[in-house]
Amino acid sequence: MADQLTLIGADYSVYTRIARSALNLKGLAYRFETLDIFAADGPARARQAGHPFARIPVLRHGLHTIYETLAITRYIDEAFDGPPLCPASPIDRARMNQIISIIDTQAYPVLVWGLHVPHSKGNTPDPAMLERGRLVLAELERMAQKPWLCGGEASLADLYLAPCYDYARDSAIAPEIDENYPRLKAWRDRAATVAPAH
Repeated sequence: MADQLTLIGADYSVYTRIARSALNLKGLAYRFETLDIFAADGPARARQAGHPFARIPVLRHGLHTIYETLAITRYIDEAFDGPPLCPASPIDRARMNQIISIIDTQAYPVLVWGLHVPHSKGNTPDPAMLERGRLVLAELERMAQKPWLCGGEASLADLYLAPCYDYARDSAIAPEIDENYPRLKAWRDRAATVAPAH
């Protein structure tokens, strides 16, 4: 059944990278179909692929089409054998869900769109965005356990944070990261084995 898996998305996409890392951590073979959501025909192609809101990624498995990254990664975890992507204990699962929510509502809009995107265009970010980025990173630094964000095994929390963290390291906040957030730096070095930088 895994040979019927197709992931549709883009290499630059944080959420596509999360889904790819979940597939890779599970050891699943899949076909990757590139869809540039910022191309002129990108939104129309995304809707045609199965996402009514014209976003990526989209996962196809046989006759099933799944969109929204959390739904995709939970499906990958529950439908296939391989290392579990969610912690066993309720408190660690709660922490994982908390981190995922922080990524979706804080880290992604701040670290990627607020800090990385302006930096990549040669622009200076809004000072308030830098301050917000420091707050986000400080809270993730506080929450991070060893060796993974939620304890002894890699989970969806690690897969969600990795691409946002990588984009932060290519932004105006990058010079502060290694010195101010050592636990996150050590975590990212370990996480390269399950969520490599692209």
